[in-house]
Amino acid sequence: MIYKGVFTAFLMLLLFTQAAAQETPNAEKQDVPQQINDFSISGYGEKGRKSWDVSGKSADILEDKINLQEVKGNLYGEDDDVSLTADKGVFHREEGVVHLEKNVFITTASGVKLTTDSLDWDRKNQLVDTPDEVNIERQNMIANALGASGRPALSQVTLKKNVKAEITPDKPGAAEEDRAKVIVTCDGPVDIDYAKNVAVFRNNVKIDRPDAQVYSDEMTVYFSRKADAVKSGKGLNGSLERIVARSNVKVVRGGNISYSDEAVYNASDGRIVLTGKPKLIINSPEEMNASSGN
Repeated sequence: MIYKGVFTAFLMLLLFTQAAAQETPNAEKQDVPQQINDFSISGYGEKGRKSWDVSGKSADILEDKINLQEVKGNLYGEDDDVSLTADKGVFHREEGVVHLEKNVFITTASGVKLTTDSLDWDRKNQLVDTPDEVNIERQNMIANALGASGRPALSQVTLKKNVKAEITPDKPGAAEEDRAKVIVTCDGPVDIDYAKNVAVFRNNVKIDRPDAQVYSDEMTVYFSRKADAVKSGKGLNGSLERIVARSNVKVVRGGNISYSDEAVYNASDGRIVLTGKPKLIINSPEEMNASSGN
């Protein structure tokens, strides 16, 4: 009986040692990443057509993610191609999300440029999102905001907070004052639809021009489309056409203040047309002198 007990204990010890030896390499395999230079991964859609790719100068491959350095990504769409670059990134395999950090740039074949400090590219749902300060440019409009989301091709973008847009009227041969930038600011959000050539600004919206300021709860900016843009089917390649301000509209021009339900700013001639029960308050120099007792 004693020999039998000793033999049983020895057998259990041997099995335990073998099991531990088998588990140790697996644990080390999970903790230590596989390092690869010039890494790339691609995805294919219908009919074997490449739909996206992500590459990095170097990659640390772990079980559930890939850490990348000097990231480059491409999205190949039917209407537009998109390129993404960043100093570093993380590709989460299961979620299909690429997180980019530092010097993040998105450029599209149609001419949109976006820069920010970090960005999540949801490859499966075809969405990009950032909580950081973002700058987006296309043709005559440059917009800055805190946070943005939209489609990777940037055909539709939502700027989340603290938005400022600078729009330069396209007037060849016009006087310098007529080409002055139209600055639109608001608390946000702002929805930009490049395909439809419109941008909707919401909450504490203000137009700032050298000769007048317009305030309202909401403004819609309309852009015209050039002939080549119409032919290619790509929008917002034209110039500022008009801005429609709605709800609690106030126009300040010099010492005069006007109120209305709606106001339309026409970029072609710089006129502001008030509609919907307009009211004008004129502060003439004589009235100001009389009120001050002079």
